Amino acid sequence: MNTSLSWLGIVRLGLVQTALGAIIVLTTSTLNRIMVVELALPAMLPGFLVAVHHIVQLARPRIGHGSDLGGRRTPWIIGGMLVLASGGFLAALGTALMTDNVWLGTAIGFLGFFGIGLGSGATGTSLLVLLAKQVSPERKPAAATIVWFMMIAGFAVTAGVAGQFLDPYSHERLLTVTGTVSVGAVLLTLLAIRGVEPQALATSTTTQATDSPAFGKALAAVWAEPAARRFTVFVFISMLAYSLQDLILEPFAGLAFGMTPGQSTALAGTQHGGVLGGMLAVAITGSLFKKASALLLRRWLIVGCVASAVALMGLAWGGLHPGNWQLSLNVFVLGFANGAFAVAAIASMMMLASQGRSGKEGLRMGLWGAAQAIAFALGGFTGTVAADLARQWLTEPALAYGAVFLFEAALFIVSAQLGAGIRVPATTGSDASNQPRFGDIAMHEMMDGGVS
Repeated sequence: MNTSLSWLGIVRLGLVQTALGAIIVLTTSTLNRIMVVELALPAMLPGFLVAVHHIVQLARPRIGHGSDLGGRRTPWIIGGMLVLASGGFLAALGTALMTDNVWLGTAIGFLGFFGIGLGSGATGTSLLVLLAKQVSPERKPAAATIVWFMMIAGFAVTAGVAGQFLDPYSHERLLTVTGTVSVGAVLLTLLAIRGVEPQALATSTTTQATDSPAFGKALAAVWAEPAARRFTVFVFISMLAYSLQDLILEPFAGLAFGMTPGQSTALAGTQHGGVLGGMLAVAITGSLFKKASALLLRRWLIVGCVASAVALMGLAWGGLHPGNWQLSLNVFVLGFANGAFAVAAIASMMMLASQGRSGKEGLRMGLWGAAQAIAFALGGFTGTVAADLARQWLTEPALAYGAVFLFEAALFIVSAQLGAGIRVPATTGSDASNQPRFGDIAMHEMMDGGVS
């Protein structure tokens, strides 16, 4: 039975990622800035709430295993999006209530971010499983680029458009914008996923489920695979480096450059627009120089890490000279560099998911998603704590945030050195030029948002 997705099917699944990204960007960027700047709350509060949404995604391996056994990915995707949308609105409601009652608002926000983590984990993992199993090997690199490109597009478009409607800021505007985006995301998902997954696929997968081991044994079997284990370490280390600035960029823009909530939200859109450009640059060069794709993959990873470090140094310098610094350009360059090294790693993930024992694609993808979630939880929360601690000793906000940016830049330099050891040899076989896989690696660097 031929279950390979057409290009149209891949694009339709990309629309689900667009919907997911639209909710995520409002809850992890805009709400964070509002708590810190408009409500004058410690940066650790949004850092804790966003960490909750990442920690909940430790359930991704179990979700992936259930997806492997259940046969149908569509219910997991739709159900996850419903939970994600509900969580996004609850998070906005909790933020609005913090003005009058911080504890009540935090409690509701906790429930909201819990739902965001659970929903994005279910939707994202199941969507990746669908891609890994139904996209033909020669299309996987392009499919990874398309789907993540569309997710970042959801970030960029939502941040830019929502920023216009949030000014002048009010809690009522926040709830209206968040509610509209959440409802729109659910509707888009329902339309995009309809009919993409063949009904016959469920029968064959369910038949295999009776012979599948329990979750614990299945996880141990996957962890015993050298490639899967090494890639898990790769994801964790790289995402830890990447995520340190995730929750402090918008507050930094407000405190050091005097930007309004709408302006800093639009700045997040600029960053994600840069990510799109970086991903597109890698995709184009990979298409033009297919024979040198392995070498290009490694070079883009190294260049992306170094450029990210330089851009972060620029943020640290620019915060001290806000009147003479092009913050938007600096942030665009940062996004471009992040996108460049991200797409190379995404394509490798898609390939590795189908290697090893068959029937474990969901579990592998869930394992890597969990590693990324832990790294984001640690990185995001550590970044906010570091910013708060630095402000205790450094009275100038730009110095405090700049110190965190410089620390992150140092991690990117280390990641570039580690990235130089990555080897992506071509495989033998009919699709050899399109199936890169990692050789011996210790720790490396990977993308954003994303994986959600």
